Amino acid sequence: MPLLKRVFDFYIFSNIHVALAVFCLVKITLLSYGNSSDIIPLFCFFSTIASYNLIRIFRIEEVQPWFYEFIKNNKLILILFTVFSAVVAFLLIFKFRYATLFWFIPFGIITLFYVNPFHIKEQKISLRYIAFVKLFLIAISWAAVTVIIPLVQHRIHIGNNEIILFVQRFLFVAAITIPFDIRDITYDKDELKTLPQAIGVPKSKWLGLLFLMLFLGLEFFKTTVVPEQLRIHFFIAVITLLFLVKSTEEQHKYYSAFFVESLPMVWLGLFIWLR
Repeated sequence: MPLLKRVFDFYIFSNIHVALAVFCLVKITLLSYGNSSDIIPLFCFFSTIASYNLIRIFRIEEVQPWFYEFIKNNKLILILFTVFSAVVAFLLIFKFRYATLFWFIPFGIITLFYVNPFHIKEQKISLRYIAFVKLFLIAISWAAVTVIIPLVQHRIHIGNNEIILFVQRFLFVAAITIPFDIRDITYDKDELKTLPQAIGVPKSKWLGLLFLMLFLGLEFFKTTVVPEQLRIHFFIAVITLLFLVKSTEEQHKYYSAFFVESLPMVWLGLFIWLR
């Protein structure tokens, strides 16, 4: 059992689980258009591991106690795993179209300055410390990487339906990010100004409900309303809402890191089963 727990903790806290969530969201986008390619999903998987681990390693003083202990006890293997993931992601880049690379540039810059502060008039400013920005940076980055990037790579026309899909993905990611911000409210610095810090936990949950209602309602504005897709979006919205409502500041360390982060896997499973 101790060995299984160590393996499970490495799976969660080395960001393999979150990378798998990103992989699933990209696959949902591509499979919606009948495309089964794995190049972009795999790139997103390995680049997520590399970027998230770099953020954690460089910002170790800001993480929760259990993250701190994990990083301290596994630093060497974590660094090697991060380097391996970065190398694999780099090699996959050579399979990209130039247009795809162009779309990746702004999100690479966001990742860079999310970790490292930039200087304005002799003041250090990090993107994560600009009030209210953290949640929306995460949501818009995930939405672009899991929707726009795969569409561009595979020359799929971006029209009304695709813009709606992008907005829906943004709203979904914003909603599932709130339980994480509720969990971290004790550890996040005041200047982060996350939603729970700024408006409180109850109002943050109401805002998450609004995000999910919009996420579901936008399905009716697509050119064609597909009953299977509507059912899938309804199930995902309800499950997400349940996790959102139940999230607390004292939640178990696996509540958000494993269960909430598993929602994209559930979504992909439903998509494959019901389509």
